[in-house]
Formats: sequence, structure tokens, C-alpha cells
Amino acid sequence: MTAEIDWGPIRALGQHVIERGEPLELTDEVRSLLRRSASEVAISPEDAENALRSVPTATTLLGEITRRIREGSDRLGEARHRAYDLRDAGNLDGAGRQMEEVLAVEVVPLYRKRADAMIRETTRLKSVAASGQVDPKLSDRAQVPILLHRVQQGHPLELNEGMRAFLRRSAADVGMSEAETEQALATPESAGALLRQIMGRLRDASDRLESAMERMMELRDAGDLEGARQQIRDWMAVEVVPRYRRAAEENLAYLDSLSPAP
Repeated sequence: MTAEIDWGPIRALGQHVIERGEPLELTDEVRSLLRRSASEVAISPEDAENALRSVPTATTLLGEITRRIREGSDRLGEARHRAYDLRDAGNLDGAGRQMEEVLAVEVVPLYRKRADAMIRETTRLKSVAASGQVDPKLSDRAQVPILLHRVQQGHPLELNEGMRAFLRRSAADVGMSEAETEQALATPESAGALLRQIMGRLRDASDRLESAMERMMELRDAGDLEGARQQIRDWMAVEVVPRYRRAAEENLAYLDSLSPAP
């Protein structure tokens, strides 16, 4: 179900009708779109069919659909951001509660599914926190702060084959050299220091991304595309983490597509 959902058409229709005040034309295609989208945001078929009997009620239906999509997305996004911050601080119970609070009020199945997936991930992370062993079913990024928290609590890393492979992947992901990584894998103590470096690079890169994107969007919205481009160039000049460099390159390409650089 998740892979089949495309809310682009219903969002576009909502922009025309709800935001711009254009009249809704109840063509067969629009009726089909409203029926499908209503189902995807947990509006019953009976309520949807009743709403499709007239343009005013269909317009109200459209507004309710787009509201559920928008508010659910905002709710989940904000809760996820808080959950990630709590997870990175080692507070897995708090991270899980963020998603539980989403489930307490969310009705859209897609958003409920994503919140539930994060709760299940948090449960698996608790096992990582308890055992100190890497879980191959979880992302490396999610496990870095959990294992680092264990180290900070006085539990050295167990340098088995799985842990060494995990540290090599995580170090490469933040742009550290193979030589530097292999040297750090000599002892549990130096491996713990490596883990701190990895987490530090991830945090710094995330902060740079957030700051650069905020300034870029302000300049873009003010019509200063060259200033927006320069923000991204400045970010790229200092970024060492490959995934964030790619994000910077993609944003620069996006800005270049808006208008030719002078």
C-alpha cells in the first residue's frame, strides 16, 4: 500500500481549489482521485460517496483530505525530529514515547505505519543498548549513538568481526580514511574514541546542513538566488561527510535549475 500512494495529484488539486479558491470540477477523474485519497486518509467509503453528491460537499471533502495529509506529515515530522534527538542522547524510552503520542491521535494509515516502524526500531535499539552487539537489521546511523552511550557508561566495545565491520562502515560513511580507521581498531579504547569521532562528525554535519538550508531558503524566497547558491557553496567548502556533500550538490543543482547563474 505504501509504495502505491502518490499524494501529488490530490495536493495539486487542493492548491487550486482550497488555497486559490478555484471551483472544483467533479469529473470522473476527480471523483476517482477523491475516492482513492479519502480511503488513504481513513475516510470511510460511505462518507466519501455522500460528499461526492455535490460540489460544495466534495470541496469540503477535498479540504479534509489535504488537511489530514498536511497535519499528519507535520506531526510525524516534528515527532521524528524530537525522537532522533532523544535517541542520539541515549534516551530510547523518550524516543519511543514521541511515536506513541503520534499513534494516539493519528488516523492516516501511512503515518501510523511509519510511527509504528519507529517504535519497533526503538525496541530493537534497546536490545543493542543492553547487549552491545550490532543489529544487522538496523541502520548503522541509528546504532552509533546507542553504542557510544554504552562506551560513555563504561562498557568498552567488543571488537568482534561484526563490530569491526560496523565501525569500518560507519567511519567510511563520515569520510574517515581506512588507515585512520584500522589504527583505531587496535584496542577497545581506541575503537571507542573512533566511535566518538564518528558521532561528532555526524552531529557537526547535521548542524551544518540545517543552518545552510535555513539560510538558503530565506535567500531563495527573497529572490536572491545567487546568495542562496553561495550558502550551498560555503557549505560544500567545509563538508567532509559524503552523504551531506551529495545533499549540498543536489541543492546547488536545484538552485541552478531555477535560473541561470549570472
